[in-house]
Amino acid sequence: MSNSTHDNGASVTDSSSTFSATQGTAVVTGASAGLGKIYADRLAKRGYNLILVARRGDRLETLAKSLRADYGVAVRSVVADLGVAADLERVALAITSDKTITLVVNNAGTSTLGSVASAATAQLESMTNVNVTALARLSHAILPAFKERNHGVLINIGSVLGFHTLPISSIYSGTKGYVQNFTRGLQEEVAGTGVVVQLVLPSATATDIWEISGVPLEQLDSASIMSPEACVDAALAGLDQGETITLPSVEDSQLFAAYDAARTALFAASQSGKPASRYLTGK
Repeated sequence: MSNSTHDNGASVTDSSSTFSATQGTAVVTGASAGLGKIYADRLAKRGYNLILVARRGDRLETLAKSLRADYGVAVRSVVADLGVAADLERVALAITSDKTITLVVNNAGTSTLGSVASAATAQLESMTNVNVTALARLSHAILPAFKERNHGVLINIGSVLGFHTLPISSIYSGTKGYVQNFTRGLQEEVAGTGVVVQLVLPSATATDIWEISGVPLEQLDSASIMSPEACVDAALAGLDQGETITLPSVEDSQLFAAYDAARTALFAASQSGKPASRYLTGK
């Protein structure tokens, strides 16, 4: 699962720097912990200036100071709750107006695991607002500029639960299913251009989203849990290798190829104006 942001505030800290990154500027949402924090570190190491977005301003600024000291890059902290419409729009406008941005990581996400019947309305809305609406809005904010420049990288963090559902993951799986199909559609839109759209589908990762979701990591098989460092490093290796869909924990890449081939065959089989014969038994 992807990282979660869970802090309050809506402000911007813009720290000027004389350094100029060779790669341009990377935006990372959910940057205060988990996968987002590791993405920020790895991208700074690669020479990107950074715009870090999360709800926890104290954590963001601590991370920003460390990255400036370690890598000599400019880091801007944007304190925002992407589940709040006004904050989301402020971040979207900041992204749209910054012509130095060359990479965006839509990592922010949240999860509350449990049955739909027992979920509070606020929990459903929070997952939908952050996991779906924010990711779609920020993708929409940057893609026109990337396409105009014929250059840029958009990384959307989904989950293996985007193609699998558990009794306690209906809402979360639904939001990640949206991320998967939405991102694959974007990949079709930019095909043949210099714009890259990568879909990353992690499995269980050791981030604070588990405690927030109500399922502590201790309840999972430790052998199935990947560290955030390993997950991000694998995802970036996949990006470097030209992958558009990266499953960091899946050894046999042909498994997803077979899954995708079955999906394509099923869609092709659906293209008929006649009901299937099994539904005509009463005539």
